[in-house]
Amino acid sequence: MKFRLIGVVLFVVLLAGCSEYQKVLKSQDYELWYKTAKELYNQKEYNKASTLLGELNNIYKGTDKAEEITYLYANCLFNMHDYMMSGHYYREFVKTFPSSQLVEECQFQSAYCYYKLSPSPRLDQTDTENAINEFQLFINMFPSSPKVDEATKLMDELRNKLVYKSYLSAKLYFDLGNYMGNNYRAAVITAQNTLREFPDTEYREELSFLILESKFIQAVNSVPEKKEQRVRDTIDEYYSFMNEFPESKFKKKADRIFQQSQSML
Repeated sequence: MKFRLIGVVLFVVLLAGCSEYQKVLKSQDYELWYKTAKELYNQKEYNKASTLLGELNNIYKGTDKAEEITYLYANCLFNMHDYMMSGHYYREFVKTFPSSQLVEECQFQSAYCYYKLSPSPRLDQTDTENAINEFQLFINMFPSSPKVDEATKLMDELRNKLVYKSYLSAKLYFDLGNYMGNNYRAAVITAQNTLREFPDTEYREELSFLILESKFIQAVNSVPEKKEQRVRDTIDEYYSFMNEFPESKFKKKADRIFQQSQSML
């Protein structure tokens, strides 16, 4: 009985709160909207607050309240996990209020929204690239910020995602083999470009071995007039690989490639 009574009281309070909110929405008192939106924001009622702030953002554009409203609106959207729209409003804030004390926070949040939108490596990585660019802009704008280390760490994570996607692309070419053309050549080019762009990647060993193995298979399947040069190229690649990764997990396979390449000469 006691718990039922508490439940009824809570329901009545909630209903009253909703009723008051509806009254505010129906009114044309924008100062009341502004006051209510801030109260709801402080109560973490982001959904309700964002409804008011979204309207107020247009109504008060160009006024002395615009800065605070845009900031609160972006934060509401972020806390509602609408990273696409919150990122948009953080970027709008940076462009519209460049001298604000909140610009540092908003620039970081803009990048972080792209970070949250960054998908798995197998999907399109436009948001990943945007996040890297926004974090780099943040570091350039605020090199002394306490968030620089976090931004750098997140950029490294995003770059590794790009590298892994490139590795998956190179591996796909390798797996396609000679289907509808020489895909081993495409695998080599993709892997080499990735290593050139991201020389310190954690996938360096995998990419390097994929280049070696692809070159070897091309040599094996080569026409006679190109075979010797491709075999020698494979042997050179083997020496480069073993020099960099003497204890590689691919050592046995690499040694086998080297031995077979020598026998072909």
